[in-house]
Amino acid sequence: MLSPQDKAYLFHTIRKSPILEQNIGRYIKYTGKEITLPNGEINYDSIELVIVNQPELLTIYADEIRKAPKGILAEVANKMALWHLNKVLVAYRQNELEKEGYVNDYEEFEVILFRELPECALKTKKEKRIIHPKIEKLNNPSLTFNDKVAALDGFGAWTEQEKKQTLDAYNIAINEWVSERTFDIYRKLGGEADVFHNVLTAAGDGSSTSGLFEEREKDERGRWNKGLPKAVGLFPYESYIGIKKDAKKNKPEVLPMPYTAHLFQTVGGGKKTNIHVDVWGYNSEKQTTVVIDKGGEIYPLFGSSDTRFLSPDSTFGEGVTYYTMINRLRSDIIALEEMVSGKRGIDYWIEYHKERKQDKLLEIDKTEKELNDIRYSTIITNEKKYTTDSKRKKRKKRQEKVVLYYEQLAAIKRKIKELKEEKEMILTKKQALNRQLQGMYDLIGTKWVSYEEKDGLFIFEDSARFDLLTQEFAFPPSEEQEDFEIRLLAIPYSHTSDQYDEVMLHINIVDAIPLYNAQVQLNLNDVFEVDQYELNQTLFTAEDSIPVKELFDALQDSKRYFNIIARGAGIAKWKNFEPVKFYDPVELDNYPGKTQEERNEAKNDSVFKRLRTTQVKVLIDRCITLEVNSFTDPVKSNFNPPNPDLKKMMSQYDLSENDMLSAYRTYMTLKKIKQELNVLAGKYLDRPEAKTAIDRINKSIDKSRISVGKTSFKFKEFEE
Repeated sequence: MLSPQDKAYLFHTIRKSPILEQNIGRYIKYTGKEITLPNGEINYDSIELVIVNQPELLTIYADEIRKAPKGILAEVANKMALWHLNKVLVAYRQNELEKEGYVNDYEEFEVILFRELPECALKTKKEKRIIHPKIEKLNNPSLTFNDKVAALDGFGAWTEQEKKQTLDAYNIAINEWVSERTFDIYRKLGGEADVFHNVLTAAGDGSSTSGLFEEREKDERGRWNKGLPKAVGLFPYESYIGIKKDAKKNKPEVLPMPYTAHLFQTVGGGKKTNIHVDVWGYNSEKQTTVVIDKGGEIYPLFGSSDTRFLSPDSTFGEGVTYYTMINRLRSDIIALEEMVSGKRGIDYWIEYHKERKQDKLLEIDKTEKELNDIRYSTIITNEKKYTTDSKRKKRKKRQEKVVLYYEQLAAIKRKIKELKEEKEMILTKKQALNRQLQGMYDLIGTKWVSYEEKDGLFIFEDSARFDLLTQEFAFPPSEEQEDFEIRLLAIPYSHTSDQYDEVMLHINIVDAIPLYNAQVQLNLNDVFEVDQYELNQTLFTAEDSIPVKELFDALQDSKRYFNIIARGAGIAKWKNFEPVKFYDPVELDNYPGKTQEERNEAKNDSVFKRLRTTQVKVLIDRCITLEVNSFTDPVKSNFNPPNPDLKKMMSQYDLSENDMLSAYRTYMTLKKIKQELNVLAGKYLDRPEAKTAIDRINKSIDKSRISVGKTSFKFKEFEE
């Protein structure tokens, strides 16, 4: 369903993206001539042209790609959608929409944009409202955020709010157009989803990011040609209206947000919520940080300087992390506290000068009292003239001392006032830093959910999971929907700066059922006769050859654990598009209907028929998992287990005939799997490899147990 151009770009995108190549690279095969660059690297641009002209040279194993992790499919679909939008916008700027066949694509984009733009961004032409031509330069993804703001500043009569609304309109148009196209490509690749959210977001400084759609490399003849474009220029920055710290003019302007936050809900309905995070614009010197927050439970994901992948592991070489900034901020706060309340801090000196003030007041009181005593004492003249002169000198000396003391008191008061003002300034600064610190803690969170990690799979204590190899985070299945938020945090240049590193994030959220990406997914519906467990149907067909070969390859690795899950699930109920075990069933004596004909119709109706299913799933991941589940409908069974020992166990564990019937069907399915894989191993593999695969399959199945009700039975017990 993809065009030759789409297929060629799909090939190019997968081959140049390590995470895509690792997960689905084996499912695309180019059989044409390999073209290389002068340095020996493959020239994917030239091969892309070859595929466009000769699409038969590219084989895409669609049946296998559709089983890939949902996030991987969404990532490749998103990259193709961004590539497509860029081509549409380039064609528009070059007046080549009709020539390139993108008229409808641009009209879809323009409809969304027109709907969101403020009235000031529109004009009337020939009695028709159109988008103002001067703002259409914002279509160019090679413009930085600041370039776009500067372009809008040319509209002198516009308010800052109208400028922000215009930028937001482009953000919405890009996100809606890319999301719809991503979902379309996702489905063409075989992806399934009832819930599908695709979001592009960017945070940071907004001054240096450009579209980077002009990546170039030399071809085999030494000529420059276009490489795979990096679509960061299409990632929309969240913005706010504020005042820069170092602004020359103290007036509000449109500024990029230092972080973004997007609110979602888990899908509920008994399904997993699968979240894929795809970071663009990694900085090897600063740690990219993404936070998933569900009701205060925090799952932080940190960029690695080595792999450029996100991980719950916060280790990050020698670069700057979000916590680096937090710790520097805390150090500043501690330093301010020390300045105020430290051993020789401001509080110490305020108390010191207060004591001096009290001492000075006492000295003033004492001196003034002495002065009064002199002033009002008896003055003797004539005979004792010398006594009068002496008291006059004493009074003058005391007066001078009082004046001096008042001057010293005034100086002490000024010093106390200065110290208090300095303290107030420091406390105000500390208060601002505390608010900043609290804001950073609010973003990064403090209640981090603990996890255990093995081989890049992180399992959190609440059963949420993060897979390093696919960059997928999954909330476990739940019936109810719950709110959660995903935050993208940009790292500031310094803890005191309002300039931030730039980072872009692609978020994709879909619903998923357990083992949705199993390489083998067989649903054997109504293949057994009534109350029988013989299986006469072939399980593996030619269409399963690739996953069967993958299974055999995986079995060659003795360190990869082979896990078999086998269940005789008994009576089923229909839930979330598949049968699941009914833990409190009510058995029916017969199918509904008054006549046998009506009962036969009811038996073959989908309500009952879809319950009579045996599932076979093979998932090849860090370990190999073979899962077999067999279900029955709720009509009573007359099944009589042929093994007398198992028949005795029925009453001991309160098992019904339907329980035992489903267990025997699971046993027979495992036996059939064993037989067929033994034959196919000899067909697909050399003798030594076939022996390894056959031995592991036979030993694992022979040692397996089939769970039924509250107990389980050995596989071998069913053969006795």
